[in-house]
Amino acid sequence: MDEAQRMTIAKAYVDASNDHDVERIATMLSKDVAYRSSGVGSHDGAETILAMNRKFFADFPDVHRETRDWRHVDTTGVEFEFTITLGGQSHQGVERIFVGDHGEITRVEVERKTETITKRRETIMAKMTGARFLADFLERSGVTHVFWVPAVLMQMLREMETSNRISRILAHSEKAAVYMADGYARASGRPGVCFAQKIGAANLAAALKDPYLANTPLIAMTGGALPRFENRHVYQQLDDGAMFVPVTKTQAHVAELQALPEAMRQAFRDATTGTPGPAYVEIAGHFADVEFEEGDLDVLIEERFGQIPAFRPVADSDAIDAAITLLAAAERPVIVAGGGVRSSGAGDVLIALAERLGIPVATAMNAKDTIPGNHPLNIGVPGTYSRKSADQALLETDLVFFIGSQTGSQVTAHWHLPPPGTAVIQLDINAAELGRHYTNAVSMMGDARATLEVMLERADATGADLRGPWRERTLGFVADWRAEMAGHMNSNSAPIRPERICKELTDWLPENAILVCDTGHSGMWTAGIIDLNHAGQSYLRAAGSLGWGLPASIGAQLACPDRPVVLFTGDGGFWYHTTELETAVRRNAPVICVVNNNGSLNQGIGDEIEARGGKLEGRHGDVWQFNDTDFAGIARSMGAHGIRVEKAQDIRPAFEEALRLRQPVVIDVNTDPYAEAPEVYLG
Repeated sequence: MDEAQRMTIAKAYVDASNDHDVERIATMLSKDVAYRSSGVGSHDGAETILAMNRKFFADFPDVHRETRDWRHVDTTGVEFEFTITLGGQSHQGVERIFVGDHGEITRVEVERKTETITKRRETIMAKMTGARFLADFLERSGVTHVFWVPAVLMQMLREMETSNRISRILAHSEKAAVYMADGYARASGRPGVCFAQKIGAANLAAALKDPYLANTPLIAMTGGALPRFENRHVYQQLDDGAMFVPVTKTQAHVAELQALPEAMRQAFRDATTGTPGPAYVEIAGHFADVEFEEGDLDVLIEERFGQIPAFRPVADSDAIDAAITLLAAAERPVIVAGGGVRSSGAGDVLIALAERLGIPVATAMNAKDTIPGNHPLNIGVPGTYSRKSADQALLETDLVFFIGSQTGSQVTAHWHLPPPGTAVIQLDINAAELGRHYTNAVSMMGDARATLEVMLERADATGADLRGPWRERTLGFVADWRAEMAGHMNSNSAPIRPERICKELTDWLPENAILVCDTGHSGMWTAGIIDLNHAGQSYLRAAGSLGWGLPASIGAQLACPDRPVVLFTGDGGFWYHTTELETAVRRNAPVICVVNNNGSLNQGIGDEIEARGGKLEGRHGDVWQFNDTDFAGIARSMGAHGIRVEKAQDIRPAFEEALRLRQPVVIDVNTDPYAEAPEVYLG
């Protein structure tokens, strides 16, 4: 053990903020023969280290270290609980010692806990490669799965085999790898991780548009140019960096090994703070060659940034009081919950506040699962992918409270819902969003859950009775909508109406299911028609990339293996990444894929009719129809289970069969190609 290593271990024992003599502790450690003991993975070795640590610290009366129970860590390490007192201050924690094949110390980890925070620093005892650093860093950051396409960071992937704590998910394309990481992150609340070699960077960047628009915490890595090869026509080399600027929050370039630790720590900070989103790290070398270099690297983990939200700021007290006053006085208020409510885990507080104040709640698609669909205050999803009842309420409201919403074109139907001039209160974690599209009467910058909790403490039921007629009116909107949709929702026609699939899903979905939907008509059908009637159900939707659904479902299933994951997609979306069925089979991800198979891209049928003067004639099918395809047969050819449904009464039995099987299943539903989803209601 050299002096630098002793100093590094000493700093692991002594927090930098304390006034202890680190050099003296390092000198003491040089005499600690326990660190040279072999056989640490055995009972005798562990007991030997335990005894020798006690004897060693007994020689220093002003340093008290009490070491207690030990236990194995995998097959190459041992873990001790300890209390160490230096300079009159005591620290409790856990020490872990790992050895190599020849009994040499390879790594020491010290985790120290105080009353207010847990600060964890892991110190590598020998020089380590970039690959070893990345494997350790990701594992200790709480990452359980990584998604990639070869060949990049292959040595890191090899290093991950030593712990078996990170599953390596090989995808068929870079875009699918991103979408899997996206689904994983949205389902778990932890950053998803994906990567590709340099030549695949363009595909990776193209896919990052969806997690960027959905505010998903995600870390994307690729190889990058080596400085010595710039402008030399290196095979497959382009300057890819500019492609990542519009689809990631931040971009970092790692040209040398020593820059890697800070780049990775910052990427996790960027991905999880403020409005979450993807962070990009380019590692020099076509295959991220920096991973092969070796140096002295510390694996410093900031656990706060391993999940969202990383921080929970509370809005200003005066703004909270002003918002409560306006809400209490409003006669026809509506709450519009956005994706920030979901990412903050604020659904229960949202419901409690709405119930106390007696205010109807509309939800953006990203917040559809924050209030049960059958709750009497839930009026549905407004905007371009909407339920008519929500649109009607927003046309008549006198005050809208946007929570965690960017107030973009989709939820507001291009800023017609609510109409310009309507009074608005807005709460968002990102101050730049406050008042962006509507002039706010009150702006609150803060975490949705933390701020709503304060509002709930301060608000009373003042004005709730005043809003009784308004609640009855919005209940009427919902009842009228259900009556209008009943015919299609209960239809036994063949081909099958998509509304009937949605009704069957509402009635059947397990209480802890995750419903994933593609964009386009799939988003319209599910957002407007399906009800999630149980608090344990989740809803994940594509933010605009057709084909996102299948790989995202696989990522969600891997993140939540004990929850049923059900995908609603059309044949147009399913075609994009059908190959990932093989991934689901290979990795035992029992996703249930419901394919609304109308043999077409029929969302554009209205435009086609208009382009042809009001009727379909000639070779119109060339621009929107596909050949008939047996997706159930394709599923079976890949080792999944396939079910073909051609009668409405067979939908529910197919769902039940799929759930029993606990394997990847494709339910191929033959549907009406001329069925169009409801359009936004603007009066």
